[in-house]
Amino acid sequence: MTTRLTIARPDDWHLHLRDGAMMEGVLPHTTAHFARAIIMPNLVPPVVTGDDAAAYRDRILAALPEGSDFRPLMTLYLTETTDPADVRKAAADGLISAVKLYPAGATTNSASGVRDFDRVRAVFEAMAEIGLPLCVHGEVTRPEIDIFDREAVFIDEVLDPIRRATPGLRVVMEHITTAEAAAYAAAGGDDLAATITVQHLMLDRNDMLVGGMRPHYYCLPILKRGTHRPKLVEAATSGSPQFFLGTDSAPHPQHRKEAECCAAGCFTAPVALSCLAAVFEEAGALDRLEGFTSQHGPEFYGLPVNPEKITLEKGDPIDIPATVETGAGPVAVFNPGRPLHWRVAP
Repeated sequence: MTTRLTIARPDDWHLHLRDGAMMEGVLPHTTAHFARAIIMPNLVPPVVTGDDAAAYRDRILAALPEGSDFRPLMTLYLTETTDPADVRKAAADGLISAVKLYPAGATTNSASGVRDFDRVRAVFEAMAEIGLPLCVHGEVTRPEIDIFDREAVFIDEVLDPIRRATPGLRVVMEHITTAEAAAYAAAGGDDLAATITVQHLMLDRNDMLVGGMRPHYYCLPILKRGTHRPKLVEAATSGSPQFFLGTDSAPHPQHRKEAECCAAGCFTAPVALSCLAAVFEEAGALDRLEGFTSQHGPEFYGLPVNPEKITLEKGDPIDIPATVETGAGPVAVFNPGRPLHWRVAP
């Protein structure tokens, strides 16, 4: 029985840090384990220009714990007025690693997202030309579409047409949640990849709804039917380079989660690697954990694998803190509802 596993230091290819006091409180829980992260741009106001991204990057770097070598990989928030020239310049300067597509109204702070995709064709074409990835929140937002069907409809109505119209556009399907999305990503070729979160690998909608609503499991895209989770685990543990970790760790003050209309997001950063080791162990695939957490993402983004190593150890259940204190209030830590036996060694 394996009780000790050494892997290349992981990266997080989908992370929310927020800003100000919240960012200062949650950032150390990512930098403790991860070397780099793709930073989401859905602040208020959003990060829409190269200058915005530079300013946000500088605020992150200023908030790093002493001695940390964590590298934030910045993104731009795609709007219908995004300037392709600004995108080209930010990419050429090494300032951004991707552009993020939010359909308007799809999730937290997405009101500035795209409604008319014809208005961003020039941006897609520029990105395809320079090889800059498009990170996609893959849900349609039309009110007549059931929330559990939004991802599948997005693939058919939005993503596939975008890819057909823009050959060579590199796309990351972020936080996929369905068997259909996993199958589409697996068949998509070298210019398509997908990230998968901790919560979608461990939970389904029964965990969120049966016996009462558990707001700390509420995220967008929402947890799906139990038949989808095994397909996500199969994709993550397959060894395919098209699947890699994006935690979508998304902190909110506890009072905003435990509210009549609760905020969407799971704060998984402190326990992400413990959760993933449990998932991969149960699937008999611990030997593929390093690929998912540390190798496939850098390969897709054209970056080197981190030379540093971390070690995971299995032992007594870890103590999952109920909350992390921040200057913006306590943030509840994701708890999958069962013991976690793997921890990152000091």
